[in-house]
Amino acid sequence: MKLNELLLAEYDREVARSRKALEQMPDGKTDWKPHDKSMPFGYLCEMVATIPTWVAMTIQRDDLDIAPKDGSQMKREVLNTPQDYLKAHDKASADGRAALQSASDDHLRKPWKLLVGGNPVLEMSRHDMVSDTLNHLVHHRGQMTVYLRLMGAKVPALYGPSADDRSF
Repeated sequence: MKLNELLLAEYDREVARSRKALEQMPDGKTDWKPHDKSMPFGYLCEMVATIPTWVAMTIQRDDLDIAPKDGSQMKREVLNTPQDYLKAHDKASADGRAALQSASDDHLRKPWKLLVGGNPVLEMSRHDMVSDTLNHLVHHRGQMTVYLRLMGAKVPALYGPSADDRSF
């Protein structure tokens, strides 16, 4: 089996689970957070919605500088409603899937670097970076489900039934 096929199977499962979680977003709660040190719910949901774009970036680029010396050129789309988050997630998921589907084993074995101010802080194969990105998505989605519970919203069944969703 090819590397992209293995990664695509996991990608498709986690993207679908993320959409189920995003479907439970209550409207008007983007600024809510459970603690002063916690990130706002809207930012957390934005990460869950858009992390699949990181897969495309890992395949299409050789590196990412998260603090470039000349300032960031990245522009974030403003998301306001649950529908905005779902639309962003659907686009991000399609872009990530298309990039991963087109990636060869040779390309996925090539190195990818994370830079800070032009200095490498992490280097690994693209396939390892994609795997770590999926783990990162799962981590933030887990945080999101805790926020949903604390806000009194429904927690979807993701890896098995939840107290709110017995359909699995």
